[in-house]
Amino acid sequence: MISVQLDEREIEQRFLAELRKRLDHIEQRRTLWDMKELCKQTCMSENNIKEKFFYDERFPKRKIGGKWYFPAVATESFLLSWIEEQPNN
Repeated sequence: MISVQLDEREIEQRFLAELRKRLDHIEQRRTLWDMKELCKQTCMSENNIKEKFFYDERFPKRKIGGKWYFPAVATESFLLSWIEEQPNN
């Protein structure tokens, strides 16, 4: 006969940790980013963004009214490609 013992507290802690991780991921996903969110997602200042990649023709952006918007998925994809292109110093 096989006997299995489960530590309910451990199961609950693991469940809550995984739930927290997934909720954080969902919370971070937005359809569009504005400049403030782009700065937050890249950990870069607006000036640094404009200096490094904002004017790259591949960078997805759209100005609506007086505000820039960036499609989140396409922007993330661009950023991952862009960072790989940067030299290691």
